[in-house]
Amino acid sequence: MLAFVITTLICFITYLSLTTGSGDVVGLWSIEELLFGLILSLIAGFISHATFFKNDTRMLNPVRWIIFLVYLIGPFFIALAKANFDVAYRVFTGKINPGIVKISPDLKTDLGVTMLANSITLTPGTLTVDVDEESKDMYIHWINVDKNMLNKKTLDCSYVCGEFSDWIRRIAE
Repeated sequence: MLAFVITTLICFITYLSLTTGSGDVVGLWSIEELLFGLILSLIAGFISHATFFKNDTRMLNPVRWIIFLVYLIGPFFIALAKANFDVAYRVFTGKINPGIVKISPDLKTDLGVTMLANSITLTPGTLTVDVDEESKDMYIHWINVDKNMLNKKTLDCSYVCGEFSDWIRRIAE
């Protein structure tokens, strides 16, 4: 029941934030808009509450959200900027050695693995190709793989994703 209420509330707040300024109630929403948003949120909450939380309410902790924001604004943004310059350099110079490498980030939760996979994919020059569901190992297509790295069965996660896995471990586990 708690997962349903929280999911519905998150859906309703998201709906309200996306439709702000469309009505005359307090200058922000109309009565019809509020009712429609509530009905839509109840339906979405009913359909997705089991998937959204999966008996894990750990992400309701506001400290985790603050750590997540610090991660996005700090390490992720810096890595994103560096990767953009690196990819631009490699495109101009032609120094590209693409390859697929396997990393083992030692993350235990599906949320952590998903966050790391998305962080890697959003960073230019890398793409998460596959995730082994049992061992949580990831296969990453990387724009600049050193020949010595291709001989290793599994790379240290820090070669590909830097501090991402440490930050995500603090957030999601």
